[in-house]
Amino acid sequence: MDVTQRTIDDLAFRELLLALSRLTRTEAGRERALARPFLNSEVEVADALTRVDEARLLGEQGFALPLGGVTDVRTALDRAQKSGVLEPRDLIACAQTLFAFLRTREAVEERESRVPGLAILARRLPLLEPLALRVDHCFEPDGEIADRASSELKEARDRVRGLHRHIKGRLDVLLHDEKFLRNLRETYYTLRNGRYVVPVLAQQQGEVPGIVHNASQTGQTLFVEPQALQGLGNELAIAQSVVAEEERRVLTDLTNALAREAPAILEGVAACAELDELEAAARLSVALDAHPPVLEPHTGHLELRNLRHPLLLLAGKEVVGNDVLMSPKERALVISGPNAGGKTVTLKAVGLCALMLRAGLPIPAAAKSRLPLYDSVHSAVGDAQDLSLGLSTFSAHVMELRDIVNGARDGSLILIDEIAADTDPKEGAAIAIAVLESLIERGARVLVTTHLEEVKALTHLDPRFLNARVGFDARKMAPTFRLQLGASGASSAIDVASRMGLPPDIVERARTLVRSAGGPMAQALAAAEEDRRRASDALAEAQKTLKEAHARSEALEQERKAFEKERCEQQVERAEAVQAQTEAASRELNAMLAALRNDASLRATEQARDELSARRDEADQATRKAQSELMRFKAPDAPAELSPGLQAHHLRLGRDVEILEVMGDEVLVAVGSLKMRVPSSELTAPVHAAKRSGRTRFPMRDKQAQALKKAEASAPATLTAANLRCDVRGMRVDEALREVEGFLDRAFRSGDAAALILHGHGTGALRQTIRDALDHSPYVRLFRPGEPHEGGDGVTVVALQS
Repeated sequence: MDVTQRTIDDLAFRELLLALSRLTRTEAGRERALARPFLNSEVEVADALTRVDEARLLGEQGFALPLGGVTDVRTALDRAQKSGVLEPRDLIACAQTLFAFLRTREAVEERESRVPGLAILARRLPLLEPLALRVDHCFEPDGEIADRASSELKEARDRVRGLHRHIKGRLDVLLHDEKFLRNLRETYYTLRNGRYVVPVLAQQQGEVPGIVHNASQTGQTLFVEPQALQGLGNELAIAQSVVAEEERRVLTDLTNALAREAPAILEGVAACAELDELEAAARLSVALDAHPPVLEPHTGHLELRNLRHPLLLLAGKEVVGNDVLMSPKERALVISGPNAGGKTVTLKAVGLCALMLRAGLPIPAAAKSRLPLYDSVHSAVGDAQDLSLGLSTFSAHVMELRDIVNGARDGSLILIDEIAADTDPKEGAAIAIAVLESLIERGARVLVTTHLEEVKALTHLDPRFLNARVGFDARKMAPTFRLQLGASGASSAIDVASRMGLPPDIVERARTLVRSAGGPMAQALAAAEEDRRRASDALAEAQKTLKEAHARSEALEQERKAFEKERCEQQVERAEAVQAQTEAASRELNAMLAALRNDASLRATEQARDELSARRDEADQATRKAQSELMRFKAPDAPAELSPGLQAHHLRLGRDVEILEVMGDEVLVAVGSLKMRVPSSELTAPVHAAKRSGRTRFPMRDKQAQALKKAEASAPATLTAANLRCDVRGMRVDEALREVEGFLDRAFRSGDAAALILHGHGTGALRQTIRDALDHSPYVRLFRPGEPHEGGDGVTVVALQS
């Protein structure tokens, strides 16, 4: 990737990396973010974007990498490798870092199926828990070396503590001796240079034999170690030196242990830094609403939709998103329009996206945007005037153009702001056209801003050029910052000057001069631009009208479906009412027949019953027809292929069935061992993988209530008979399913109303598999988990079909 420092400065890529570094949580991660490199190959870029996406997925799920405790131990490990002895704080920091390695690796590997790229990184974290525990074991919470660090250290410290107690006891005795007290300034003892001393009056020094270790500022008080305690003081000094030596030995042993594992620990620090940087990149992409683009070849499409400048977004400013679209044949985009209208911002946003992609970062554009992976990016943005070298603005600009042309090649992206602007417009336009044609011939893609009319006119002469303009609201006298492709824009310099407060008489004079200037070419371009504007306005109006028509059409279609559904529901209600009345009349007629068996009018009565039965059959057929019509709204599934041997889904039963025979509008199907005839309109494409918690039924409230009461009555509270139990605890899943199927078959043929399946609690996998099988079994009417006194969720109570 060829990018000059001037381009990085022009596009403010360093500021973007600073924003990324602020989102990291470790020192190594911050350093890595600030030095994020440009990647060399498409594979590297794709891998980096995938890992950022994985980190973003974890963030969206509310998970953050457990990097707390990771500190920058690189300097300490370097000292350890050079035979230096680490201080306790450095050793503790190393131990905490090792614990953080362990937590981070375990957390990422638990989610490996969702973040395989991060899991590969996490496996670089060393598993050194024994070493971390050893170091941690040797220190107290306040950072002091613990007595448990070694038996020798504990023994030496016990010796020191014993000597301290002995000396203090001897001093307590002296401080209670009246004769001794007369020689002291005050009745206390203290430590000076690690020796126990008492404050003796200077004039009484001869009365207290011993060693003077210090004196007060006035010299009136001497701090004397009594001669009687000097032997014990010497023993204490020796014991303390033993403790210090043992502490140093402990620190040396721990340092050497860390030095032996230093390469692995440093690799872990680097892996943590990369994970930290990826998590920061994910947070940055969320803040920018950024997405990875589709990678294109150098000569491919440049399609950046809803493009926004990332630094403006991070600054909290309101940013207008724009579409920058160039086909492979379009090699140069000429952006024109008013000053301060967003031309340069668009230029920089495209350049930043190119650099972000090369750095493996999602870009602030809509998903499915397309962006080539450019080999080099060159820019000339801003004033390169250098008075120290005697260069004018134009001279410096020409030198920039020279360097850009020399460095341009196939796969280059060139960004030039206000090309050849600071000289005579005609000569500047000639230079600009020559430079642009040369860059295109070298295979580069160019984005340029300009006010030169001749450069804007290139799109009418050369199909490799595409015009774009930033909008200007003439009523508000302000730019809209909206980019419009396919059109060139006026500079609107006079409007801008008026808005900025230039006197009105000057503004009006300028307008007069413009109207009388420009020549035939400028007037032709203005006329063409006006025609384009009118056509664009007409197209926008037509698109708006078409959209409104589509919306009205969809609304009417929804109203039609709702009306048809309501009509079918009313037909079902009427058919059910007729059926209920018919059944009531049938029951009443049967009662009358029982009383009129011996009556002479028996034959007439039976004829009436037959006629009523026929009417009831007609009502049943009408009900089924209405139900079938309503099913189209309840489950608008794909129609079933009605051929013997195939599977179909029965809407009212809510389960898959096997087709045995097709008989016109009716189909003979098998549900387990049961066979039935059903209307073909009630069959749809099979649903093999669907998980249903209950059976679907046509919504007939009375029948639902009766079925529920019947289920509650038939499902016993407690089942204890041995022949009604099926114990599959401890079996494999396939064995358990075969055992349950055979048990249900025997229970159904025996006419049993209910049964009990014992599967135990376990992990819950066997229980769920069995209940899924029961949900599709033709023998089962309903099932439920056991009550606490029945065995709770470790059993399943089954009510069988009657």
